[in-house]
Amino acid sequence: MKNLHFTGVFFLSLLSGCGGNNTPSNVTSPGDEKTAKEEILNLGADLLQNKSPLRGFNAYLDGFHFYNGNMYAQMEAHHYVNQLNEDLYQAIIFDGNGDKAKIMGVEYIITEKLFRTLPAEEKKLWHSHRYEVKSGELIAPGIPDIAEHELMEKLVSTYGKTIHTWHTDQQRTLPIGSPMVMMGFTADGQINKQMLADRDKRFKISTIGKRKNREDIPIHAIDPLANAWQKGEIRQFVISSKADSAMHKHQGIMKKSSN
Repeated sequence: MKNLHFTGVFFLSLLSGCGGNNTPSNVTSPGDEKTAKEEILNLGADLLQNKSPLRGFNAYLDGFHFYNGNMYAQMEAHHYVNQLNEDLYQAIIFDGNGDKAKIMGVEYIITEKLFRTLPAEEKKLWHSHRYEVKSGELIAPGIPDIAEHELMEKLVSTYGKTIHTWHTDQQRTLPIGSPMVMMGFTADGQINKQMLADRDKRFKISTIGKRKNREDIPIHAIDPLANAWQKGEIRQFVISSKADSAMHKHQGIMKKSSN
């Protein structure tokens, strides 16, 4: 596979692309305004501190998620992506693309080569990207069509593991509640049509047009253990009022070793 960071077309796309600042955050959080002193400290930190881990987040993808086990709770997700190597990506997910956007969660993206190495139970936490790519629902705003098409050729056979920690679609003011495993759409008729139309209008694009443009992208069979929600196998976090079982196990081991 070609590494898109080093192809000429992708490099030019990064120089000319934009596609931001058209989607505000869903929530306004409580708290006092930053003081003048804090603004100065932040400016100094921005100029002086090294931020190497953030520099690799140089691609922007816009798509949609729903809560694993509840397809009717859907939201738009703005992914800022870092490619770690040829087979592994990591993304920070925001609820908008402006300077007030809130971090909703993270997504890890792997190629089918790595996905095949996962244990069966682990695979049930992951979703495929084939439909998202082929349907035109997943877009890379601000880059030329030829560069986006090449990027989608790479993503079409990948799998994502997504955790949301701030449920801004529910108009929460703070990141409260349990983290949630998220999924991606797999067929026509699942996504909220108005949500999709609103996205297309903001970015001045056509999902239908992108679907047609991607008809030539080849597809591979999806691993039957991915998208486990389709078979009624839901995986979610559970908040328990009891002490964590792992802690009890750890304490038991420590007690035995001290005897």
